[in-house]
Amino acid sequence: MYSLLRPILFSLDAETAHDVSLSALKNTQRTPLKALYAQSVSDKPVEVMGLTFPNPLGLAAGLDKNGECIDAFAAMGFGFIEVGTVTPKPQPGNDKPRLFRLPEANAIINRMGFNNKGVDYLVEQVKKAHYKGILGINIGKNKTTPEEQALEDYLICLRKVYPYASYITVNISSPNTPGLRDLQHGDALQTLLTGLKQAQSELAEKSGRYVPIAVKIAPDLDDNEIAQMADALMASKMDGVIATNTTLDRALVEGLEHADEAGGLSGQPLTEKSDQVLHKLARHLDGKLPIIGVGGIDGPQAARQRMDSGANLLQVYSAFIYQGPSLITKILKHI
Repeated sequence: MYSLLRPILFSLDAETAHDVSLSALKNTQRTPLKALYAQSVSDKPVEVMGLTFPNPLGLAAGLDKNGECIDAFAAMGFGFIEVGTVTPKPQPGNDKPRLFRLPEANAIINRMGFNNKGVDYLVEQVKKAHYKGILGINIGKNKTTPEEQALEDYLICLRKVYPYASYITVNISSPNTPGLRDLQHGDALQTLLTGLKQAQSELAEKSGRYVPIAVKIAPDLDDNEIAQMADALMASKMDGVIATNTTLDRALVEGLEHADEAGGLSGQPLTEKSDQVLHKLARHLDGKLPIIGVGGIDGPQAARQRMDSGANLLQVYSAFIYQGPSLITKILKHI
């Protein structure tokens, strides 16, 4: 079905195609029309962060920012779904155009800027969903919030999504919110992680339910920064790490149309870079923290390689845009 639809969608500009696709999924996910994209997959259960995932392949954050299509993606066979990034207040994101395909490289560049309808709206969508599987909720800060007040934004989101999330992802690695990546370093990182851990402990005690927290990192960290990140995550007793977000590196797409657009690059050109960061991170963590691998996973070979490098779970996004739901069955058959 997707092979028939793709030429039509790719004839539209990238963001229009994205909006049209999500609207179609939202409007069909709880109707018989979901049979157009529903598929059954084999159970391959795995225990990570104290949770049982029916299979190790999930949908990465960014595709369903507002949690409007959870049941549709569940029908496709994903072992878990991550929605967001969501911020305390709704925000429009950066000016359009802000999403670009690089089909020759099976890649995407985006500078969306955490466009979303706000955390309260997302929570309402999660409540409406019939899905009972593993749901990750990815949280961030508003663009207008100063860097030194970032923790406050993350805590607002953490407290609001805590009752509804299976796990929560802290996004400090998007390149499209000014100053956000600074939170990956030094005192700013320590302050953030300490504050989040304290709030998590309080929420767990109050609710009687422990919700793991994972931190999503950039692929543009050098070896020393990766080591420091690993140490900080272990010291603060985070529950997991997601490696990696999009890259600012353009070396592998140089000369292609849209290659010079500002924003984060994802898809096939990120495969090796993301794998290297994950491999180095896994070596430093030495099994003390689970890793979710994402970035350029476009088929069984890349999926197996990422798991060999130390990933406990996997996520896809850009390759899913290019290949559709068949990517899920293709990967799960071979891992």
